[in-house]
Amino acid sequence: MDQGIVIGEGVVLETRPASFASRAVGALLDVVVTLVLAFGALYLVTGTAVAGSELVLDPQWGQTLTVVLVVTLLVVWPVTFETLSRGRSPGKLAMGLRVVRDDGGPVRFRHAFVRALVGVFELWLTFGSVAVVASLSNARGKRLGDVLAGTYAVRVRSSRGWTTPLVLAPGLGAWVEGADIRRLPDGLALEVRQVLDRAPRLSPESRRQLTDALAGQVEPYVAPGPPPGTPAELFLHAVLHERRRRELERGEVERDRAAAQAAVLHRLPYGVPDPRG
Repeated sequence: MDQGIVIGEGVVLETRPASFASRAVGALLDVVVTLVLAFGALYLVTGTAVAGSELVLDPQWGQTLTVVLVVTLLVVWPVTFETLSRGRSPGKLAMGLRVVRDDGGPVRFRHAFVRALVGVFELWLTFGSVAVVASLSNARGKRLGDVLAGTYAVRVRSSRGWTTPLVLAPGLGAWVEGADIRRLPDGLALEVRQVLDRAPRLSPESRRQLTDALAGQVEPYVAPGPPPGTPAELFLHAVLHERRRRELERGEVERDRAAAQAAVLHRLPYGVPDPRG
């Protein structure tokens, strides 16, 4: 039985890919949102109600406006939203889905950018036909953008609230902040969190045996090891506490970087090459 993937914001991701039906409905919702934004943008820019009105525009200005709107709505908007929300879109939020990397980690700017860029072709220019064929042909339901980006969609379910918070014991802060903590196997990380949550309700002997066994499994992923004499339970608390802190810190840095990159893309005049190459 799959135990799931735990990410920094306290969400458990099912390891099975999301169903084709839920992905399709989510994609349709995203299309509706994009079209609403498109009509809204046209109305705001021109100051004219599009329905039933003839837009009298300079041809060159109209062409530039069209390119800017297309790039913004089909690339800048989805890339920004998906990166800042760590794999969500309006449609995926509604359907309880999330895009993750093949290794289960959160997507970054480059993954979202590849998905959006390929999506212009397989979702919009082909009316979704290429995405449907690719998704039905892939075991994980990947469309072409997912194959090239190394991502896939999973269903998200919120974990029950933890009753025992993670704590960092006095005296372990300096050690754990400087420690090299490698990525823990997802099943092990979840098992440790579940045991720490149940620990206060266990008998002293069961509590000691479980935490000692788990500490032995976690210790090879942490260097240097904890100070001599550190109880196993406090060691596990410190590792998961620091792991969560680093994950959240990386997420904030990635969101700021994605917002800055999206702003640069949005400000580039049509026809001017990106200075970053």
